[in-house]
Amino acid sequence: MTNTKDLSQMLAKLGIESLNEMQEKTREAFEKNAEVVLISPTGTGKTLAFALPLIEYLDPQLEETQALILTPSRELALQIEQVIRDMGSGFKTNAVYGGRSSYKDRMDLNHSPAILIGTPGRVADHIRRENVNTEHIQTLVLDEFDKSLEVGFEGEMREILSSLTKLKKKVLTSATQKVDIPEFVGISNATRLNFGKARESRLTIKGVTAEDKLSTLVELLQHLAGQNGIVFCNFKDSIGLVSDALYQNRIDHGCFYGGMEQMDRENSLIKFRNGTTSILLATDLAARGLDVPAMDFIIHFELPIHEEEFIHRNGRTARMKSEGTAFVIKTKKPLPEYVYRLEEEVLKPKSTSIESEWETLYITGGRKDKISKGDVAGLFFKQGGLQKGELGVIELKTDSTYVAVPRKKANQLVNKLNNAKLKKKKVRVRVL
Repeated sequence: MTNTKDLSQMLAKLGIESLNEMQEKTREAFEKNAEVVLISPTGTGKTLAFALPLIEYLDPQLEETQALILTPSRELALQIEQVIRDMGSGFKTNAVYGGRSSYKDRMDLNHSPAILIGTPGRVADHIRRENVNTEHIQTLVLDEFDKSLEVGFEGEMREILSSLTKLKKKVLTSATQKVDIPEFVGISNATRLNFGKARESRLTIKGVTAEDKLSTLVELLQHLAGQNGIVFCNFKDSIGLVSDALYQNRIDHGCFYGGMEQMDRENSLIKFRNGTTSILLATDLAARGLDVPAMDFIIHFELPIHEEEFIHRNGRTARMKSEGTAFVIKTKKPLPEYVYRLEEEVLKPKSTSIESEWETLYITGGRKDKISKGDVAGLFFKQGGLQKGELGVIELKTDSTYVAVPRKKANQLVNKLNNAKLKKKKVRVRVL
């Protein structure tokens, strides 16, 4: 196991002072048991809960893939990859997923990562092509495993598990209370950790009565001006209608749904994380597993068919120890049985428009170029002329960087910094 000093250093790199109860219990269970099933709501820190003991179990002398983490979505794979890299463990970590260049995957896999993260479809494909050696994989994590089954990955998951003949540790995680584990997963004597009801009292569910849902949504968002949250819709067509209405009312927002191009989805999340947009229109793809900030509210523009998705949507707010509100926009149509005891919210719109004071700049250089956040900050302060309070969130990716800056200075900064040098590399800078 990692010593106390190493643990504290990894947590410090993540900006965390200590593990929460769920993370401590998971770490203990991983050390003592071959099979662990962890049930905990979205936003409680499940990624760190399994990543830390997984890293502690790795052999630093073995230059082979030793741990495999399967996720239902590309976004979740990227999030886990980022968390593990930010921990600074020293172990090579890579994510592979559909929508990414297979050539880039092969380049990453030429030197086997100690930790491989990916969607079942892409991982199964690489195993078939013998790009991944499963001979030394001893730890398997199925993150949000029930969601992987829901979206049709059962065949690929069966194929992957049949190739893992040397497994010693299995960890399954979910945000769902009532979840069935298929026989092919091979869980027979698991230690179950259930933290599923840890924060119910911090969530408030309110109703807003509407004759016209779109105009009521606009009024509700104006009422909530200055806060951040997600508006959930059931279909991408609904998102299109809502987005048009918000644009007409000068309400800045982003969109996130399955039919979008991968890069557009990632850009929407980047802008939402750094505060360029405070409102995200999304389908249930965003209901769990995404790395987004703690939210003040979520809004059900359309209610989901199943109660489980209602719970997962609500789980995007009131995370950890914070409070949050879920709003249900009500019409004359009867509500589902799972929605009850709604406190009515009286709307008092604060603003006619919700326009961001921030803009996101894209830089063509990242971690692979040895660029650090300090390097980026220095560029914006020294050459860009920004004052200390004017530099927003900096997000480093493998081959790119994203920086939140005051909107009124964005174009000026592009003119000053485009073709500037970062770590001896000439970089391009543009508004995202």
